[in-house]
Amino acid sequence: MPQRTIVITGASDGIGAAAAHTFAEQGDRLLLVGRRADKLTAVARPLGAETFIADVEKLDDVRRLADQLRAATDQIDVLANNAGGLFATYVMTQDGNERTMQVNHYAPFLLTNLLMDVLTTSNATVVNTSSVGHSMAKLDLEDLDYQHSNYATMRAYGNSKLANILFTKGLHKRFHDQGLNAVAFHPGNISSNFAKEEGSAWMKLIYNTPLAKMLSTPQYGADNLAWLANGTPGVTWTSGEYYTDKRTPLKRPTSQSVDADLADAFWTESARRVGLAQA
Repeated sequence: MPQRTIVITGASDGIGAAAAHTFAEQGDRLLLVGRRADKLTAVARPLGAETFIADVEKLDDVRRLADQLRAATDQIDVLANNAGGLFATYVMTQDGNERTMQVNHYAPFLLTNLLMDVLTTSNATVVNTSSVGHSMAKLDLEDLDYQHSNYATMRAYGNSKLANILFTKGLHKRFHDQGLNAVAFHPGNISSNFAKEEGSAWMKLIYNTPLAKMLSTPQYGADNLAWLANGTPGVTWTSGEYYTDKRTPLKRPTSQSVDADLADAFWTESARRVGLAQA
């Protein structure tokens, strides 16, 4: 396989770090993104990877990241939007968005769109890390910040993971004819640093105790990401779709995950929130 340029967000640990090792073994050029320089450097240095520091709770950091990536390369073969989180407490970011949705959706939505010309000319694949948690979503475009309802950790997480699926469908609809392929996937129920600090009490119980042994390893999730990144769109998998960790399309999608009107309306609202012209 020829050397590719691969961007991975959330590469400091977990699935992102494991995937970085997998792609490094293949000889790919890696541009790794993380929030903490010390953790990211520890992953990147042994792999000879390049590092980019960004806090996706700040959209200005995402804009700066896009500029830095564009300065570093004019070719991106794979963009893995992998950074994400689950948060027990309700927080509004400095950009005026509920934190879960910004970290898990608005940030990758903005980054991908800011890199779109590079991605389309590269015939890139965008891989969005979603989750089976999207099945808990009840997305209300009139209440994305929970101003009219009570914040619930798993509903907010589920809404953001549904957002990843709707975003994937929107990317395919708007940019597939220009050479872009997009896919979303459930990596598996992974034992990592996910939710250890910010998750709800029952999530902390799972991730911080021996119960975590029931979960899959980060490498399991990374293998699923690599299967998509290394596959051939239209042959191995279908652009615009969501895949389970069994590497199969979801057989019983939720009604919102296949709602084309919702996907279009949510794209418009996401673009407004991050300050992008409509695509």
